[in-house]
Amino acid sequence: MLEENWQPPQWWYTEGKRPENDEAYFENMCRIIFQAGLNWSVIDKKWSTTRKAFSNFKINKVARFGDADLERLMKDEGIIRNRGKLQAIILNSREFQQIQKQCGSFQKYLDSLDKSKNYEQVVKELTGKFKWLGAPSATMFLHTVGENIKHVW
Repeated sequence: MLEENWQPPQWWYTEGKRPENDEAYFENMCRIIFQAGLNWSVIDKKWSTTRKAFSNFKINKVARFGDADLERLMKDEGIIRNRGKLQAIILNSREFQQIQKQCGSFQKYLDSLDKSKNYEQVVKELTGKFKWLGAPSATMFLHTVGENIKHVW
């Protein structure tokens, strides 16, 4: 149960607001992926360094990261150094590029999906398409980008 005075973090899009561009969607997804299994405060403390390490989550820049970049990230004490999560972020940036080519933007892609049954198909689609994004993380991601998904936790 949430505290009565609880407020969502600043990076959450609430009250029908949505991210302004694909980089903002990508950054939120990355934050959720890094969050998995960790305390929010750990992520918050490392987020400015994480943003710099990932070129401010510019999708096209992250998509060009290779093995040398992965090794650089693994040595960066200012970020979460989980190889699986780092690889997932790079692969997911390339998936964002594919979505942009096919749909024009991540928002258009998201709008094209069946949101009935409390986003059941959307969660299934996201977990099948993106790495390190299970059903709980996909649900949280949708919630943090302003989608009208009902709380399931």
